Amino acid sequence: MGSDGRVVVIGGGAAGFFGAIAAAECGAREVLILEKGPEVLTKVRISGGGRCNVTHACFEPRELVGNYPRGSKSLPGPFHRWQSSDTVAWFAQNGVELKTEDDGRMFPVTDDSRTVIDCLTRVARDLGVKWRTHCGVADVIATPGGFLIDTESGEKIEARCILIATGGIRSGNARRPVEAVGHAMAAPVPSLFTFKIDDERLTGLQGVSVPNASVRAGSWQASGPLLVTHWGLSGPAALKVSAWGARDLADCGYEFELRVNWTGSLGSDEVASVLSSERLAHGARKVMRHSLIEGITKRLWQRLGTAAGISDERTWSTLTKEETRRFTAELVDGRYAVKGKSLNKDEFVTCGGVHLKDVNLKTMESKLTPGVFFAGEVLDIDGVTGGFNFQAAWTTGRIAGESMAQQCADSAG
Repeated sequence: MGSDGRVVVIGGGAAGFFGAIAAAECGAREVLILEKGPEVLTKVRISGGGRCNVTHACFEPRELVGNYPRGSKSLPGPFHRWQSSDTVAWFAQNGVELKTEDDGRMFPVTDDSRTVIDCLTRVARDLGVKWRTHCGVADVIATPGGFLIDTESGEKIEARCILIATGGIRSGNARRPVEAVGHAMAAPVPSLFTFKIDDERLTGLQGVSVPNASVRAGSWQASGPLLVTHWGLSGPAALKVSAWGARDLADCGYEFELRVNWTGSLGSDEVASVLSSERLAHGARKVMRHSLIEGITKRLWQRLGTAAGISDERTWSTLTKEETRRFTAELVDGRYAVKGKSLNKDEFVTCGGVHLKDVNLKTMESKLTPGVFFAGEVLDIDGVTGGFNFQAAWTTGRIAGESMAQQCADSAG
C-alpha cells in the first residue's frame, strides 16, 4: 500500500499508543505502531508497583507545569490543549474510572495496570489501529510523498506521517529514528533515581518511612515521604531532588552530600524548644523512650539520638547542652554522603531528548523535517514522580495524533 494517509508510530509505549489512538479518532485512515520489544505498553504495566499512576490530580495548567524540571517553560500551551482533567475524562469515557490518593496520584480503581493496558489496546483495536512487536526501526528516509521506514528485519514501510515515541534516549535504538530525521538531542542522563548511602545511622532501618521529610542536594531541595532502604534513601522526596538536580548530580558522578531534615519543616529553634519542653515536663524520662516528633518512628529517633552521642540510659534532666545541640542537628540537618545512585524500580525516566526549540509545540511536528512528530519521553521533557511523566505522554501524544490526522486529511484533499 502507498504512503498516502498512513500514520506510522515508532514506539509502542504510552505516548505512542495514545498518539495512534488520537490519530485514528480524528480520522486517520491507517495507523500502524512499530514496537521493537516483545510487547507493547511495558512501562504502563510495571509503573506504580503494577498499579499504573495514570496522572496527577492537578487540574490547573499553570500549576501543573511546575512539576517538570525539563519542559516547564514550554508546556503551558500543550497543557491548555490537553491536561489531567482531559485524561481523566477520556479514560472514564472508555471504561476506566480513576481514584485520587492522598498525595494527588491517580490510579485506576482496580489498582491494576492491566486495566489501563486493556483499555488502550481495546480502543486502539476498535479504531483499526494495528501494531507489530519485535519490529525495530533501522532507518527513516524522507521521500517525495512522505517517508520510507526500514525495519531491522529488512521490511520497508511507507508512511505519510511518522510519530517518534521511542521513550528515553539512553539506548541507540531510541535515538536512531531521531538522528535519521536530522534532530539533535540534549544528552541523556537518568532522572528519578534513589541515593546509595552507606551510613550506620540507616543500617538495619530498611522499611522505615517518614511521611514528610525535607532533603537538599546542593541548591536542589524537595519535601515529601522519605524511605530508608537497604541501599540508602528513596521515596518521593529523594526522587524529586534527583529529578530537579539530574544534570548537576550526573556532573558530580553521583557523589555528594545530602542534607536531611527528618522533621520536614521544623527549624533548629523549634526542635530545640520541643526538647526543652520535654526536659521541663518529664525530666526523669529517658530520652530514647519515644519520639517527640510526629512522623519520626521510635527506631529512627533512637538511631539519631545514638548518632548524637546520647546513651540509652540518659534522661531528659541530665541531657547536656552539647548533646541537645547535636541531637537537634541530627533531626533537622543530618549530613549523609551519597556514593552513587540506583534507579527507582517503578520509574525509568531520562532527562534529555529532542530539543524543544526544534518542535512546534502546537502540533508536536518537527520544525526541521515536516511530517515528523514527537511525543513522550523522547522529547526533552521529564517530570517528578507522581504521574506527571505519564501526563506529558498523554498530552504530547494526543496533540501529535490530532495533528497527524489533520495533515493526512489535508494531503488527501
